[in-house]
Amino acid sequence: MTAFAKYHGIGNDFVLVDLRAGDAGGIQDAGRARAICDRRFGVGADGVLPILPPVTAGADARMRVLNADGSDSEMCGNGLRCVVKYLHDRGGIAKDRITIDTGAGPLACDVHVADGAVAEVTVDMGRPRLTRGEIPLTGPADERAIDVPFAGFRMTGVSMGNPHAVMFLDDDRELMQLATRLGPGLEVDPVFPRKANIEFARMRSPRELDLVVWERGCGITLACGTGACATVVAACLTGRAAVDTDVRVHLPGGALSIRVAPEYRTVFMRGPATHVFDGVL
Repeated sequence: MTAFAKYHGIGNDFVLVDLRAGDAGGIQDAGRARAICDRRFGVGADGVLPILPPVTAGADARMRVLNADGSDSEMCGNGLRCVVKYLHDRGGIAKDRITIDTGAGPLACDVHVADGAVAEVTVDMGRPRLTRGEIPLTGPADERAIDVPFAGFRMTGVSMGNPHAVMFLDDDRELMQLATRLGPGLEVDPVFPRKANIEFARMRSPRELDLVVWERGCGITLACGTGACATVVAACLTGRAAVDTDVRVHLPGGALSIRVAPEYRTVFMRGPATHVFDGVL
């Protein structure tokens, strides 16, 4: 039997399994991850997050991301905040800054404690990748894809360690409806060699926006941390928002605060993480 903990970051929910002492239950098997994430016959989650020993000097742990369909993802911002909360509150790493190895490299996370437990986490998400080769997108590897025509929209490509295609709407079409209807096909469009997360966004003001994300390997989720970061980066690149300014991103499950550093050196994401329950598989 394997102990697990259920967490969520503004509705983006995960099964966390602490495997720093070893994996005896085969939790990292893709089929097992799919069964765990099944909302009718399993625990139910958007993904499984194995917590593993670090591989980088100075890091405290490593996070692997297994999507609900069993596929691997390079990064998950909401999941990372949940892992940091678990490690700080219950995993023996009660530090103000916790560094986690991810598929996007080691990321430093500052904890914000209230009543003896982590209430919010600020993550230094690292440098956004902006060229087609880095994202990746088809086309010239050193070219940026900013506000380019795509599937009847204008798309900006950004990677936060995982690929995102961000589309801003200037009309009154419903974001959730668009993402649900078009997300499955756009995710696997041939322009994305490793598929993509699909964002539909609308600016409320230069400091506030609404966002719905179709997540690669997951489908519609209540929140996507890397998607929120990529969308604010895209808003800055297209002149809709300004760097070095906190932008409030409203997702179906709640809000995140995102700030893009000058010269796109890094992106900071701040948001909550919540423990739901514990169990045994």
